[in-house]
Amino acid sequence: MILCCGEALIDFVPISDGDAYRPCVGGSIYNIAIGLGRLGIPVSFFSKLSKDFFGDMLVEYLDKNSVDISYSPRTSAPTTLAFVSLPNEEKDDEPQYAFYANQSADRSLTESELPAKLSKNIKALHFGSISLVMEPGASTLEKLMKRESGNRIISLDPNIRAGLISDKKAYLQRFEQWIKLIDFIKLSQADMTWLYPGEKIEEIIARWFDMGISLCVLTLGATGAKGYTPNKEPIFAPTPKTEVSDTIGAGDSFLSATLGYLYKSDFLDSKENLQNISPEELSECLTYANRAASINCSREGANPPYKNELEIINA
Repeated sequence: MILCCGEALIDFVPISDGDAYRPCVGGSIYNIAIGLGRLGIPVSFFSKLSKDFFGDMLVEYLDKNSVDISYSPRTSAPTTLAFVSLPNEEKDDEPQYAFYANQSADRSLTESELPAKLSKNIKALHFGSISLVMEPGASTLEKLMKRESGNRIISLDPNIRAGLISDKKAYLQRFEQWIKLIDFIKLSQADMTWLYPGEKIEEIIARWFDMGISLCVLTLGATGAKGYTPNKEPIFAPTPKTEVSDTIGAGDSFLSATLGYLYKSDFLDSKENLQNISPEELSECLTYANRAASINCSREGANPPYKNELEIINA
């Protein structure tokens, strides 16, 4: 099983050219859990979920998509809300978000609400995005990351939302502490540029390998994705041609498929297994993940593919 730890919120997605908004369940970590459930991967979600009607929407959708919520407490605090601004169709950029999360449910997760013990069935924990920025939940999840590092595979997708980061230097210092705790990182080229402007990507990743990371995946927007492992040449996999509806949740669908592939192929069983992924297997993993992201982009909003959709593509 994979445990996804982080935010659950409601995205208000523009309709009618932005004159109205439609509420949709979302949040990067939440989307990844949904994507894993749809791919038939055993998955559990850890967050604090509101008892308001938005929280009920979140819970019902998790259940519908075979995501376990036994680790997620409910609270009277409100659900986090996010308003989405879609990018210009002619530009290869990303959606922008405005978050409303003051004293909200997922943000207010405290150390006392951490699970005392995790099931032995949990092979990997995934962290990232705004849940590692907004306090006190960020520090709470960081404690869980530290506690489980070395015991299980730790995955991270920073999924930078610069508008929520008031002190970049402090965030970067914290980020580099996470690097020492994790085994796998996925990030976008936009994330890398924001974190380390002007620096060479290969040099940064080589430094991460020295700090203990086993696998790094860098997404390159419409171009494709690159996978990096220690002491091997990077592997590139192109994105299939897609008629794009929008790109909301594309990175989350990509990561769900990546984690799903790694899980099914036993690479999440141990750090040694993850380190020993072959170039051929990494290429297959990236191709699978690119296809998942392209399906998501072909329809509105964060809507990751089901297992049978990827099987049809691979046939």
